[in-house]
Amino acid sequence: MNKRVIITADSVCDLSPELRERYGIQVLPLTVLEGERAYKDGVDLTPDLIYRIYREEGLLPKTTAISPQEFIDYFTPILAEGCEVVHLDISSKLSGTYQNACIAAQELPGFYPVDTMHLSNSMALMLFEACRLRDEGRSAHEIVDYILAYREKVHTSFVLDTLEFMWKGGRCSGVTALGANLLQIKPCIEMVDGELKVGRKYRGAIDKVYAQYIRDKLATANIDTRVATLTHSGGVKTETIDSLRKLILDLVPFETLHVMQTGCTVSSHCGPGTLGVLFATR
Repeated sequence: MNKRVIITADSVCDLSPELRERYGIQVLPLTVLEGERAYKDGVDLTPDLIYRIYREEGLLPKTTAISPQEFIDYFTPILAEGCEVVHLDISSKLSGTYQNACIAAQELPGFYPVDTMHLSNSMALMLFEACRLRDEGRSAHEIVDYILAYREKVHTSFVLDTLEFMWKGGRCSGVTALGANLLQIKPCIEMVDGELKVGRKYRGAIDKVYAQYIRDKLATANIDTRVATLTHSGGVKTETIDSLRKLILDLVPFETLHVMQTGCTVSSHCGPGTLGVLFATR
């Protein structure tokens, strides 16, 4: 008989508290540094507070990976109860969190970290699958093997309303950011082999850009219609979200479409007005 499996993830999965509770998923927060102040992602810091601090103080936060010792301290009591843990982390090409989880795993028999090669609600899609297999009674090894194959089917992308936050965070040049703003260019950022790459560049009013981006992405063949997410970083009007949700379901009849907001890690790099439709193919 398989041991009881616990499904966990780092906070970059951007999973809402309601879905964490519904699926029984435990989330470990990354540490976010605002100057000399340290916060826990999603615990005592929110994207709205990040934007306010930036407006008032010009400060952008820095995120730090979960340390090996934090993993050991958190999971030792869980494993001592005879459980096994499948833990999903942000792409190893974007953070050292997965590498630190692997270091901790050497001292934690029954702890299995997974490099999702994605971030945000694409991790959530993998978590839903992991929980489905857990509920079917699959072993930790079976769940890990499935998720490693499933991650190749997941599509992660976002369209940005502004490059200001990426510029301030050192991820693009000031000239690029200025030119994009002057020309009303809204770039699409895509996950490719675990890294963030610039895809199509849209122009025009952001609401029209959102709609065209969604049409482009959902033209993908053989979409898995079980679940998708409409993910945004805040600063998007409620009526715009409602309109885009309807557009998505008109294009692809997803059985479940979650609308969720990104957490502190993604929001601090992308800024307000960032939006994506995240899904998998069959």
